[in-house]
Amino acid sequence: MIIQKHLPVQRVTNGPRHHFFGYFDKFPWDKSGRYLLSQAIDFTARQPLPGETAEIGMIDLRDNNRFISLGRTNSWCWQQGCMLQWLNDSGTEVIYNDREGDHFVSRILDVKSGQTRTLCRPVYCLSPDGKWALSLNFSRLDRERPGYGYPGAHDPTEHSPCPDDDGLWLVDLKNNTAKLIVSMARITDLYYRSDMENTPGWFNHLLFSPDSKRIAFFHRWRLWRPDGSPWHVTHMFTADIDGSNIWPLNLEEMSSHYTWVNPNQIINFSNRYTEGWQYYLYTDRSHRTQTIAKDVFPGDGHCSYSSDGKWMLTDCYPGEDHCRKLFLYRLADGTAYEIGSFYSDPSYPIPTRCDLHPNWSRDDRQVCIDSIHEGSRQVYIIDVSELTRPGN
Repeated sequence: MIIQKHLPVQRVTNGPRHHFFGYFDKFPWDKSGRYLLSQAIDFTARQPLPGETAEIGMIDLRDNNRFISLGRTNSWCWQQGCMLQWLNDSGTEVIYNDREGDHFVSRILDVKSGQTRTLCRPVYCLSPDGKWALSLNFSRLDRERPGYGYPGAHDPTEHSPCPDDDGLWLVDLKNNTAKLIVSMARITDLYYRSDMENTPGWFNHLLFSPDSKRIAFFHRWRLWRPDGSPWHVTHMFTADIDGSNIWPLNLEEMSSHYTWVNPNQIINFSNRYTEGWQYYLYTDRSHRTQTIAKDVFPGDGHCSYSSDGKWMLTDCYPGEDHCRKLFLYRLADGTAYEIGSFYSDPSYPIPTRCDLHPNWSRDDRQVCIDSIHEGSRQVYIIDVSELTRPGN
């Protein structure tokens, strides 16, 4: 049973422009809790064209939610933005993706001085120790999974289903160098299936472990239904950050949203032969899995744990009421709360949809979401402290 306990919602951005942060696996808040990162766009409900830029900025939560512009980017998407995120805990530097000519790069920006430096590759995620980033082919991703990659760059591997010179790249942030650590061809050869033959494959959803020693990633490949509509299969892996010691975390058809909850475990909504679509807690480099909140929630969601490991935050896709629900789940006793319900206009094309993508604040007292329930895409904050405060 899910207890309905809708909590007050505060909008912290305003129209006429549309605002959003992006994905659920990054902290939009700086360490002080004062500034919240966001991107501003002049349109919604359609894919961006090459050359249509997004403004990046931060919301000053202590100054009437003032939007402070930090610059513009030529590489962004609706689901994950330009990968805008804090580079370190000092609150002085952010990193984001951009385009130079026919290739993508990333920029490191000092928000106080305005100084920038450019890295050789776009970034997907950062290691918690601040030394590394993971990168992939955002052109391939845009082609195979619209809404997650970027348009406008040249892709020399476009006509290669599983290239041996492209895949996962490890970027050294200090020295501005990049090394291919897992190629598409290598992962295809290691875990080959006959339906991978002559069909595009790609990588997506990359994350470092909390101790910066391991990475997790998806290998997906394109298939078509009898009616000609596309779909894809997902294999999920972990590996050391140099691409060695690859471990097949889930080869059972499909993995979806996930987060590392500690250096050895991952919470992931996935499909397994034992109990079907559920939230599973996987233990890295082992065959141990545990079902979390079995049959409690209506389906797939963007799941993460609070920093103390006591609460799972997740959401869901719209049901018949066209509303996206926001949930908190207390892991100790299985108590589930629906803390919000947000109308989602069904006319939005799928790549441009506005998922809630809930993110924890660093002190576990607040959650922020992106939503279109008031008619435009904006950023909202929900105070969850009455549930998550110590003693609950």
